[in-house]
Amino acid sequence: MPVSYKLNLTETGRPYPHYWELCVGSCHAATILREDVREHIRKAHAECGFEYLRFHGLLDDDMSVVIQPMFFGEAQISFFNIDSIFDFLLDTGMKPFVEIGFMPEAFASGPDTLFHYKANRTPPKDYDQWAEFIRLFGQHLLDRYGKDEVSRWFFEVWNEPNLAFFFHGSQNEYFKLYKTTAEALKSVDPCFRVGGPATSNNAWVADFVDFCRRENVPVDFVSTHHYPSDDPLQSFGKNDETQPVFSLPSKEELEKMTPEEIGKLTAAFGTRENKNPRDILLQMTKKAKAEAGDLPLYYTEWNGSKEFDTSYQAAAIVHTLSQNEGLVEGYSFWTVSDIFEEMGLMGSPFNNAFGIQTIHGIPKPSYRVFETLHQAGSMRLDVDGSHATAEVLALKDGSRVTVLVYNHDIERRCIKAEDIELTLQGRIRSIHKAVIDDTHTNPLGAWQAMGSPKYPTPEQLAVIRRASELDYELLDIDGSDSHTLTFTAEPESVTVLQIEL
Repeated sequence: MPVSYKLNLTETGRPYPHYWELCVGSCHAATILREDVREHIRKAHAECGFEYLRFHGLLDDDMSVVIQPMFFGEAQISFFNIDSIFDFLLDTGMKPFVEIGFMPEAFASGPDTLFHYKANRTPPKDYDQWAEFIRLFGQHLLDRYGKDEVSRWFFEVWNEPNLAFFFHGSQNEYFKLYKTTAEALKSVDPCFRVGGPATSNNAWVADFVDFCRRENVPVDFVSTHHYPSDDPLQSFGKNDETQPVFSLPSKEELEKMTPEEIGKLTAAFGTRENKNPRDILLQMTKKAKAEAGDLPLYYTEWNGSKEFDTSYQAAAIVHTLSQNEGLVEGYSFWTVSDIFEEMGLMGSPFNNAFGIQTIHGIPKPSYRVFETLHQAGSMRLDVDGSHATAEVLALKDGSRVTVLVYNHDIERRCIKAEDIELTLQGRIRSIHKAVIDDTHTNPLGAWQAMGSPKYPTPEQLAVIRRASELDYELLDIDGSDSHTLTFTAEPESVTVLQIEL
């Protein structure tokens, strides 16, 4: 039996703000000094509608913000590279979602670093010195950009401090860092919008809000992150109790492991079974929303966790955005580009990296979904019907309706091709149909078909870019007030219907 849905195209619908367009993530600040990355950002802003950009490492030593003297003397402060990035964003029509971190070596309490670019993950050794630096930073922004502009930005303190990998300190140490930073910015001007705790997996939200209320610490918003396949979700009681919790060892533990032990660890990480429910992000968002109370809630990192180069990611995006309606003030997809240096830039056209564009700026299926949603209306129509994996999102803008039929489950776990029967009520002028699956809108497949060249020629890149496009076909319609479409939704596919009334 086919999966049946009915949709009345004549209805007005309900408001459906494009909350996912608030922000998009990028790697670390120094990469945004590259022209190719800037071009990827410009393109995503223009075609997908992203308004803010968030990224790590604004204060890292590769940004030369705090410069240690070679032999003696005080550290020198320079906001030149920060200004270059912020000027670029404003010129593009975007704004920064400022992640304050990581720690400049001159201010750091320890030598611990993370990632290929050696970001320091320790708290400041002198909180008074840190506060003075933050005040200097805040005053510089006001002087350069003006209060009216800066008051529209967001200032988020650190990144995922609940993970030892990102922060060498306890929850209380992070709260101290947050309080010092927030109060320093607010002392410059109350217009600065400051928030946190920027945790992974919705952690610490209730504790953070309670701390700020109890200690009268400034807080304007709550931010956190979630990914549907992250193992730490298991420790929050969301999975089967028999499923072992997989946790990454610390840097110190890794250094003590033998090559054989590291091999076993890698194998376990790659083959672990995900038992999170399909709506895990919805469950966690509802919980975080309740814990945030009357504060705005922003997810400053999220994505589908797997298969970043394929239609899987596109289907996961539509599924997530369909479910979390009305629960968050803003989302920030991780990330805008595959020029990504956490483990060093791989340099191959496709590496299953987080970006919605390849290193050459070729749109992936995920990009095409964001582009389609940006062009779609902001009124959501009700759809009659239901199914475990094959669902429908319908958005209206005047006489134009965009319908996305997606077939998705976490890690392709319980999914198969589904025959769809979609009945559309209303007088239709035209219907154009495009598909995102393994054989349509598949630049990865085009690259693989030519032998997966590591350094494709301009001619090969043109072929790959063409394969990334949505290929619309005009469907035959009979002009009646009701029309039924039948088609197959392949596993992890998105079928796009552009309907003119």
